[in-house]
Amino acid sequence: MKLLVPLLALASLTNLVAADKLAVASLSTVLSDIAENVGGDKVAITNIVKPGVDPHDFTPSPSDIKTISNSTLVLASGLGFETYLEKLRESVGTKPTFVVAGDALKPIYGFSECEDHAAHGHTHADPKTTPDPHWFHSIRNVEVVTNQMRDAFIKADPTNKTTYTANAKAYQGKLTGLRKWVNLQLATLPKDKRVLVTSHDALGYFARDYGFRVFPVEGFSTSDQPSSKRVAELIQEIRAAKVKAIFAENIENPKVLREITKETGATLGGVIYADGLGDNEAKTFDSMMRHNVTTVVGALK
Repeated sequence: MKLLVPLLALASLTNLVAADKLAVASLSTVLSDIAENVGGDKVAITNIVKPGVDPHDFTPSPSDIKTISNSTLVLASGLGFETYLEKLRESVGTKPTFVVAGDALKPIYGFSECEDHAAHGHTHADPKTTPDPHWFHSIRNVEVVTNQMRDAFIKADPTNKTTYTANAKAYQGKLTGLRKWVNLQLATLPKDKRVLVTSHDALGYFARDYGFRVFPVEGFSTSDQPSSKRVAELIQEIRAAKVKAIFAENIENPKVLREITKETGATLGGVIYADGLGDNEAKTFDSMMRHNVTTVVGALK
C-alpha cells in the first residue's frame, strides 16, 4: 500500500505533464517531423498516418477520429492529398484547428510546370485544376511550412512563443544546410541525365527545383492504375530519352516497373520515398531527401 501511493502520485504527475503539452494530431509523416523540430518538448504529437503507410489509400478509423477530435491542432497536407479531409472536418466539429500546409504554398498543377509533359501527351491529370499534393519534395516548401507551423503553435500556445520561435529558426538552419548538400550532389549530374521514371507522379516539385524531367507510370495518386496504352507510350518515351535507370517506391509493388525495364533495357535504380517518411533510412525529412538524392544521383550518373 505504501508503494501504491508514490505510484499514483507519479501517474498524476505524468498526466499533468502531458496535459501541459500542446496536443497535435498529424495526418502526414513529414508534417510530424517538422512539428517535432518546431515544437520540441512543448508538443505531444499523435501520428495518425504512420511511416510506410500509403496515404493515398488511408482512411481514419473511429479511434483516429476520436483522437483528432480531442487534439488542439490537426496537421494536414491539403491539395487533395487527404481525400477524406473535408469529411473529417465535418466529423470532428470546431474544437481542433486544422493547419493545412497547402494553404501556405503556391502549388504546381498537373504537368503545366514542365513543357516536356505536354509534348508527350500525358492526360491523367488536368493541368489547370489538379494540384500536385507532394509539396514536401521541395526544401523551400518545407521552409514555408515550418514558419506556418511556428505561427500556428504560437497562436495556440502563446506562453511558449520563445521556444517555438527559436526551434523554428534552428530547423531553418538545418534546412539551409540540406539545400547546400543537395545542390552539391546534383552538380555532379549532367542536365541531360536528369530524367526520372517513377511509379507515380510524386516528384514534380523536386523536378521543378532541380531541372528534372519526370515520366511517371501513374498519376498523382498510387490508386491511378496505368492503362496498357499508357505503359506502351512510356516505354517509347524512355527509349527516346535514353533513360539509364527507373525508380520504384517504398510503398509500391514494382511489378510494372520490372516489365518496363525488360522492354527498355533500363535498370531498377533503387527505391525512393515518394509519399512520406519511412521507418528505417528515411525517418526524417532530412534523411528522406538525402536517401532520395543519393539514390537518384548514384543510378543516373
